[in-house]
Amino acid sequence: MTKLISWNVNGLRAVLQKGFLKYLEKEDADIVCLQETKLDHEKTIPFKDYPYVYWSCADKKGYSGTAVLSKIKPLHAYYGITLQDHDHDDPDDPEGRIITLEFAAYFLVTVYTPNSQRGLLRLAYRKKWDKEFLAFLKQLEKKKPIIFCGDLNVAHQPIDLAHPASNYNKTAGYTQTEIDGFDQLIAAGFIDTFRVFHKESGQYSWWSYMFNARQKNVGWRIDYFCVSKTLKPKLVDAFIRPEIMGSDHAPVGLILKD
Repeated sequence: MTKLISWNVNGLRAVLQKGFLKYLEKEDADIVCLQETKLDHEKTIPFKDYPYVYWSCADKKGYSGTAVLSKIKPLHAYYGITLQDHDHDDPDDPEGRIITLEFAAYFLVTVYTPNSQRGLLRLAYRKKWDKEFLAFLKQLEKKKPIIFCGDLNVAHQPIDLAHPASNYNKTAGYTQTEIDGFDQLIAAGFIDTFRVFHKESGQYSWWSYMFNARQKNVGWRIDYFCVSKTLKPKLVDAFIRPEIMGSDHAPVGLILKD
């Protein structure tokens, strides 16, 4: 079995002060994908049991960023969506949003999808991003199956947020444009693994810091593991860890047969 975890930590240095290393030890995942690391090209953090660590930092200080910690040595590491093979950040990904690791059986992509922002000021950019990201995935998939994970900044269906009606086409993460972007991923053959195992409502991965939203479970499911349909027979479980604190997001996970 291979266990994978994805977590938007909303600041890696902050979450390190809130039990992150203890969580890593307890979870004992084979691969851990992180989003919103907010590191400024500081790559000296040691992680016990994870000899292979990959970073992509944003040019803007204290913003965005991704990382992957792995116990398994990948064949290659790529940054951004240009498929350039680097041992450093991709200049074509100035916000540090995508890392791809190639393993023998699949590509693993971690992504921190751009937020459309308050007032939907970045919605047009988000639409362009979704189109280019899907094209990138399909290009990869010509070679081998894909697992992609991360904060996709969209609640796909009404079941994926506590108050769909009041947020629809008003709030970033639940506009028809963003929903259409996710629909296109599904239409292209990718599977939302969590919904393979869990059909019920009330299961979220992000909660606002305001109004005691987490305590009341007024949340959104915007963190995902998706896979190529050819990997469906290998799915063992997909899950959310809402009890794990330290960020406004919860870790999400996937277990695959080897």
